[in-house]
Amino acid sequence: MQYDHILIRYGEMALKGKNIKKFIVKLQENIRHKLKDFPEVKVKRTQGRMFVLLHGQDPEPILERCKDIFGIQSLSLAIKVINEEEKIKEAALFALNNSEHVKTFKVSVKRINKDFPVRSQEMNQLVGGHLLINTEGYTVDVHNPDLEVKIEIRNEATYITSSVIAGSGGLPVGTSGKSLLLLSGGIDSPVAGYLAMKRGVEIEAIHFHSPPFTSERAKQKVLDLAQKLTKYGNSINVHLVPFTKLQQQIFKDMPDGYAMTVMRRIMLRISETVCRNEAILSMTNGESLGQVASQTMESMNVINEVTNYPIIRPLVAMDKNDIIKISRKINTYDISIRPYEDCCTIFVPKSPKTKPKRDKVNYFESQVDYSELLREAIEGIEVVKLTDQNDSVNEFEDLL
Repeated sequence: MQYDHILIRYGEMALKGKNIKKFIVKLQENIRHKLKDFPEVKVKRTQGRMFVLLHGQDPEPILERCKDIFGIQSLSLAIKVINEEEKIKEAALFALNNSEHVKTFKVSVKRINKDFPVRSQEMNQLVGGHLLINTEGYTVDVHNPDLEVKIEIRNEATYITSSVIAGSGGLPVGTSGKSLLLLSGGIDSPVAGYLAMKRGVEIEAIHFHSPPFTSERAKQKVLDLAQKLTKYGNSINVHLVPFTKLQQQIFKDMPDGYAMTVMRRIMLRISETVCRNEAILSMTNGESLGQVASQTMESMNVINEVTNYPIIRPLVAMDKNDIIKISRKINTYDISIRPYEDCCTIFVPKSPKTKPKRDKVNYFESQVDYSELLREAIEGIEVVKLTDQNDSVNEFEDLL
């Protein structure tokens, strides 16, 4: 006997009512995509449950991949047996004997198949007695057991599970539309992308680079960050915007305190164009309220004026320590702190305005015409597609 299934539990998705089928189908699709390296493994749906059929495969690497799939609340290794009392007892004994660091247990039977002749409470007693008779050193603790042997007697078969492994929760990526992530290369924006994906958002990314002021290493750093995020979704398109001429002209034309504000407004205009061209419904950024001059309430108000696209700010109420904690969890922190500057850090005004005024910004912008430079930047966008099956290959290795 061996564990031959992985039981998938939904969590929040179970509250979706009539729309639940859309979420379940997308979750099944995402699981199949993540497990496509295991051709023998199948993903099957039954009423109220989803299973990964292992077909003899080692469950550990499969569990590791499933733990990072949004929409999965928890997972358990499961044994499938026919709906016969003796087979169920045998499988429950296997589950107990193959669990580590266990001294106490309880049995929990859920009889979904009402045609099964033994009621749930009676099965609890029968299976529990069988386990005690055929083992040594175990006792029953119905309130706080080391191990809970769960038995689901369903119409098609019975499934026995023991340990519960936490999943990532959230909603399946692709069920909440698509957003364009403004990916700077710092600590915050990859975390924002991760949290948006946890709410079911499919992301593409946009990055503004200004060679020769920003290096190829800085560009690769951003691609490596996007590569990390593909672990939680599927592929990610990264739109690389050549920003040198525009950025130089902005800092030449604008008063020192307003240059950063105007630059970010220009970035949103370009990002909105990409959204329209790619049928993307919103933008996502890593802004945290009050963290820097461009992230005050006044700055957000002025910068946002140039677009009516929704801007998702998952980090807006988080402090830096919370953000860093998540970045370490998703393995982006060490990439983010590589000492390669992006375009937002190389042209920093001595005294950027923390409370810019809309009328002043509009006046300053009315005195110049950036339309040609905007067109040139948009036409020069390079799109790099990254997939979760690629190792992050440094295509600029020979330059390092």
